[in-house]
Amino acid sequence: MSNVAVITARGGSKRIPGKNSRLFLGKPIIAYVIDSALQSGLFDHVMVSTDDEEIGKIARQYGATVPFMRTPQTAHDFATTAEVLTEVFGEYAQQGQVFDYACCIYPTAPFITSDLLNLSFSLLTEKKFDTVYPIQRFSFPIQRAVYLRDYRVQWVQPEQALTRSQDLEPTYHDAGQFYFIDVAAFCNSHQLITANSGAVIISEMAAHDIDTEGDWQVAEFKYSIMHSL
Repeated sequence: MSNVAVITARGGSKRIPGKNSRLFLGKPIIAYVIDSALQSGLFDHVMVSTDDEEIGKIARQYGATVPFMRTPQTAHDFATTAEVLTEVFGEYAQQGQVFDYACCIYPTAPFITSDLLNLSFSLLTEKKFDTVYPIQRFSFPIQRAVYLRDYRVQWVQPEQALTRSQDLEPTYHDAGQFYFIDVAAFCNSHQLITANSGAVIISEMAAHDIDTEGDWQVAEFKYSIMHSL
């Protein structure tokens, strides 16, 4: 069995310039996911897919490899994660390397732990899923969501308008951290999430999507609390 961690870290972040290498509580944010991947003991290779020399330098400094640079075809704003992975697996195949499992990790997910990676991998292999990824519960039932159109509210599901919150089935969303995948299944479907995907639930404190400066500050605050810094 051969496993690879693929950390996707292009250099062209628009909303937060230099996002993937920026210091997060004193250390490049990408270093946190590299450390967790290495500490998990799951991977034969922990690699970074990047088009940016500075990110590549930081990645190597913290123990990852950059065996090849990302091409312009997968480094633009509209390139999908699936396209990046397809390119990575193709490059490795040209070098004679084929993997059984891979974990696609986003570089701005410092809350990822080696324990979470191990739990996800166990679920992936035991249940024979195509993919396993972390999810978080919505804090309020989405069945009672409303649209706002010209200041007028409309129920998304009118039939649930009077249903008690505690009687509605919990719903979840992608935590935006990583996808542990069966490589053969991915190469057949080229989809990260399929009808045969599984998930592990993590707490609201165990992840934070970072798209703005405010998000960055909240993520540092949450991380500090989680790790008693």
